[in-house]
Amino acid sequence: MVQFGYTMMTEQAGPRELVAHAVGAEKAGFDFSVISDHYFPWLASQGHSPNAWTVLGAAAQATTRLPLMTFVTCPTVRYHPVLVAQQAATVQLLSQGRFRLGLGSGERLNEHVVGGGWPGVDVRHEMLEEAVGIIRALFEGRTLDHHGPHYDVEHAKLWDVPETAPPIGIAVSGERSCRLAGHLADVVVATEPKKELLDSFDRHGGAGKPRIGQLPVCYDTDRDAAIERAHDQFRWFGLGWPVNSELPHDGAFASATQFVGKDDVAESIPCGDKTENFVEAVRPYVAAGFTEIALVQIGGAHQEGYLDWAAAELLPALREL
Repeated sequence: MVQFGYTMMTEQAGPRELVAHAVGAEKAGFDFSVISDHYFPWLASQGHSPNAWTVLGAAAQATTRLPLMTFVTCPTVRYHPVLVAQQAATVQLLSQGRFRLGLGSGERLNEHVVGGGWPGVDVRHEMLEEAVGIIRALFEGRTLDHHGPHYDVEHAKLWDVPETAPPIGIAVSGERSCRLAGHLADVVVATEPKKELLDSFDRHGGAGKPRIGQLPVCYDTDRDAAIERAHDQFRWFGLGWPVNSELPHDGAFASATQFVGKDDVAESIPCGDKTENFVEAVRPYVAAGFTEIALVQIGGAHQEGYLDWAAAELLPALREL
């Protein structure tokens, strides 16, 4: 059976609110939760970007059964991979084994803040592959000395190692990332319902492994208000990963989406309160072969009503799929 998840969007809510949303998602009956890991929001209208790892620690204590996952962390520029390994091991311990570490090659939007430029995509994939090797070695409790093409590690060791290491997910958007994920990941992550991504993942060693998709939605009893909010905060979503990964700040995203209209957004994001529209938006992910689908309710101040509606109507309807 396909599982359905809740997304803690750090770009649209503060830290205390995000933890409360996770608690609400657990109560509503969501099967799992993921959290974005940003330094910047995509658009200024979203208005937030607290530290995801601090929120995860609090959410791990505030919930009891809800699986947690980064969706996704870039372990190459803003974070050194030894730090990501320590953070992930700690959250796995705090959550008593409910954590998965989602990784990706990153976005300039978040990684530029530490300086040093933004590598080309081929270099980013090389860095990610090396980072995953470092993280896995530290999860094994080894004392690690490593001198690679991109990272130096000197006598690193995790002193608090979970009995079960967090499974590692890798985000994919094309053939190169699918090859990397098939070889290295326990889970594949994608934000588009493209069967060809999963087929490529399988060809490169991913057959039988979980695959998680993500879909933005905008629940509101006033459909016009939902469309307005989705356009205001999420019109960047249709730009595609090759564009999204290269834009440097929220102003660039605003410029890149200035000609995206409300009708364009309404065609790609289910808005309103008609359950059947949300079910139809999820159906392509199920058909493509995703085993888990994380929904993103747009608007940080519009989560409580969504969670109540999801518990009463949306989740039961989705599970009929």
